[in-house]
Amino acid sequence: MNRDAKAGDTVTTKCHDRRVTSPPIRVVLADDHPVVRRGLAALLESVEGIDVVGQAATGREAVREAQLLAPDVVLMDIRMPDLDGVEASRRIAASSPGVAVLVLTMHDDDETVVAALRAGARGYLLKGADQDEIRRAVHAVVAGEMIVAPTAAAHVLARLAGTTPAPFADLTPRERDVLTAMARGRRNGAIATELGLAAKTVGNHVSAILTKLGVETRAEAAAKARAAGLGGPG
Repeated sequence: MNRDAKAGDTVTTKCHDRRVTSPPIRVVLADDHPVVRRGLAALLESVEGIDVVGQAATGREAVREAQLLAPDVVLMDIRMPDLDGVEASRRIAASSPGVAVLVLTMHDDDETVVAALRAGARGYLLKGADQDEIRRAVHAVVAGEMIVAPTAAAHVLARLAGTTPAPFADLTPRERDVLTAMARGRRNGAIATELGLAAKTVGNHVSAILTKLGVETRAEAAAKARAAGLGGPG
């Protein structure tokens, strides 16, 4: 107490150079592809306030790591050996309720999205999400919020409404035009001429489309587009 203070006076003490910081968010990565896990680990470790504390290559390993390490978040793929991500999410929700499961997958069909959320996952992202999207999602699920990728959310809402969402709802109108042309077998030069775009712009659109559709080649993207009814005669 300040020696000059009189009895009854209110005394305010100040702490200098003391910063209160939150502990880092502890994350376990669950994916059966080592390259994907390494990439995600590098991405998350570069984000201040997030620590990758464990990795799992199967669903059973994910459940075990959640129990042993008690992380804040398990970043969970859906298609994994031994135990799929939906069942692993269900078991984590039952045995480790303080651990938030955030799905990160290439699968956005309505059955999988709804099953994962019903199993207790607090978030659903698609592979291709950038660092900021993943960071925001990790913080959101830790805070108790639900976060779902736009395409996945469209499937959930459509399921609730009893309707079928338009295919490739996360594509921009121009990307959809490019995908339609790809479904017709057009190459980039022909697409550029047809849509009045620069060839480089078309190439950028094609790269974005492959990422959003979760495929590696334009042939796969074109096949998906045709299966969804895009392209048609032309």
